[in-house]
Amino acid sequence: MIIRRVVLEDADTLSKIGAETFFETFTGTCTNEDMEHFLFEYYNINQVKKELKDENDFFYFLEINSTAVGYIRIKKGKPNFNTTQQGKALELKRLYVLKPYHGKGIAQALMNFVIDFAQKDSYKIVWLGVWEYNCRAIKFYEKMGFINTGFKHDFPIGNTPQTDLWYWKFI
Repeated sequence: MIIRRVVLEDADTLSKIGAETFFETFTGTCTNEDMEHFLFEYYNINQVKKELKDENDFFYFLEINSTAVGYIRIKKGKPNFNTTQQGKALELKRLYVLKPYHGKGIAQALMNFVIDFAQKDSYKIVWLGVWEYNCRAIKFYEKMGFINTGFKHDFPIGNTPQTDLWYWKFI
């Protein structure tokens, strides 16, 4: 296993693994039309390239035998909810692993990488949003020391309403 920064030349691979893992995670939670539109809007090659060029956005692949099997997207910035906590903040925007690799320590390795990244650059808070019904992810984040803040936000997939819970971890 190696974790490496995603570069612009990886945009096609990132687009494909992003769409595939999102589909695997959320299929059946919205209409087919909403899913199709969401995947087209957020995982098209031009959108992926735009995100890769953002200097506050960081993507990393976890590869096994030079094949990406999971990835993370982390972004500099404070939480979008009210907090009295001060400090440099890092958002974990995405942590996805291809289904055949679930339960093999990939998510754990990626999360450890995020925490190390945050510590090395003096971040005080790592925060994330997680769909309220993604019990597997919630259990994982709580195991990793993240705490539910009690704040929520809407995260619709097209016209299908969904709600994310905000979690955070202080470093």
